[in-house]
Amino acid sequence: MATYRLASGWNQCLPRRQPHPPLGENLNVDVVIIGAGFTGIACANRWQALDPNAKIVLIDASEIGEGNPGRNSGFLLEIALAEDADPSNLSTMAEANRLTRAAMGTLSDAVSMFGDPSDLHRAGTYRAAASDVGLSSLAKYETFLKAAGLTYRRLSASELKQELGTDFYQAGLYSPDCYLAQPAAVIRALASTLPKTVQVYENTQALSVTPFAGAWRVQTPNGRLTCQKVVLANNAFATQLGFARSRMAAIYTYAGLTGPLSQRKLAELGSNPDWGLLPTHRFGSTLRRTHDGRLLIRSLHDYEKEREVSSIERALKLRLQRRFPQLNPIEFESIWGGAVGFTLNGGLVWGELEPSLYASCGCNGGGTVKGTLLGQLLAEHALGYEVPDVLALFGDASWMPPEPFRTVGFHATSLWQGWQGRHER
Repeated sequence: MATYRLASGWNQCLPRRQPHPPLGENLNVDVVIIGAGFTGIACANRWQALDPNAKIVLIDASEIGEGNPGRNSGFLLEIALAEDADPSNLSTMAEANRLTRAAMGTLSDAVSMFGDPSDLHRAGTYRAAASDVGLSSLAKYETFLKAAGLTYRRLSASELKQELGTDFYQAGLYSPDCYLAQPAAVIRALASTLPKTVQVYENTQALSVTPFAGAWRVQTPNGRLTCQKVVLANNAFATQLGFARSRMAAIYTYAGLTGPLSQRKLAELGSNPDWGLLPTHRFGSTLRRTHDGRLLIRSLHDYEKEREVSSIERALKLRLQRRFPQLNPIEFESIWGGAVGFTLNGGLVWGELEPSLYASCGCNGGGTVKGTLLGQLLAEHALGYEVPDVLALFGDASWMPPEPFRTVGFHATSLWQGWQGRHER
């Protein structure tokens, strides 16, 4: 169930919108798509374009902008993530990046038509290292960028301080192949692209998905959907419906967003007024400075459930203060969490899981642009069109051990990797 203890800070920055009403009746339709995020919206748009007569219902357990798509850090990467980069497999990477760039064009066009241009712009992204562990990862990523012929520039500690206002890092790389977004605004804009023929129901949780008389039945709190085909586009929460439990888990991460900072404080934050920084270690911290003068930090990891709010705030403040001691005291306007669909090998849960039941899950933190691409391709695949070999390009999620071994393994691995990357936090 996609419910959270805290509201999305990105969504709170926007004017209140009127959500679609929840489902309150029983319907017979052709297709039910569960999850109105980047993947679900892209799938609905593409399906309706290819099959205009199909009766499509799109449901979401939350509201558009308040669910997972409005809870990420707002990085829309056109190329492989640092941990995905593989210099020895450049042809596969190049094809994946080509497809991802095309999907990014779809996103950009939608925001141009239905949103504020300042909510999505190609600002590029920094990666920076604070320790030997981070420097080693940074070197590997530079090897990939160089081998792939991608543009980048190196930054010394002094250059990072000049541009970002922090002396926390020893070295960094800047890549232009990334858009920065106000994610709640972007997902709202994407929802506006849906044709009127797609029925959307918000605040409608899928309680169960079961076979029924050669079709599928989706039960919600106040209504039931009977359909010929089902698409699971709810990422980590697909496991709560009984699917992909052996290949995916929910990992919670947390973000803190300040209010707009004073001009005096902004003057101490370097020459770049709008930037994003990704860590070189998976247990590091993600940073944003927004065009309206806010700072965001995203960090911490929990397995399958959210931690207490007070401990989130303390930990995020400490991490932000370590990077910007000149700004103390730092206060957050919003704090929130979000679940990532984590797979052991970084691969996807994608395709036809059971007859007429399709899924695109396991984003591993990269579910914006890639999710848009995978949603489009899943609609084509379900309708019998030839598509690229998605699992060959992006990987097939491997088996995970059952409980309690999975929980024990996660915590043991987290302790070890957390200790290795302790200086990157």
